[in-house]
Amino acid sequence: MTKRIIIYDDDKDILNITSAILEMKGYEVLCREHCRDLKDDLEGFRPKVILMDNWLPDIGGVKAIQFIKSQDAFRNMHVIFFSANNNMEELAKEAGADELLRKPFDIAELEQLVDKAMKE
Repeated sequence: MTKRIIIYDDDKDILNITSAILEMKGYEVLCREHCRDLKDDLEGFRPKVILMDNWLPDIGGVKAIQFIKSQDAFRNMHVIFFSANNNMEELAKEAGADELLRKPFDIAELEQLVDKAMKE
């Protein structure tokens, strides 16, 4: 089973903290500050789980998730919408995300969501 995760977030601190937490749990993590190369990232890295922020340069998290879920090759990748938006439940539903994780996040909740997604 692949234990690969891509994190999309424009905040370098979030990328550093989140990737460190997940790497300590044995996951292989790729970090991106934008979605410009989304299709190439997904085809090349083949993640099982994607953490997707809403506020991203280029297309943004909602449109990126909609793209992922519309593609046969990617739709089974588990996407966790990862944001501090007040209306993130609505945005996650609109995007078609599998789960959501509110920022600032609880480390145990992050680990639980990722572990659960990896088993599905």
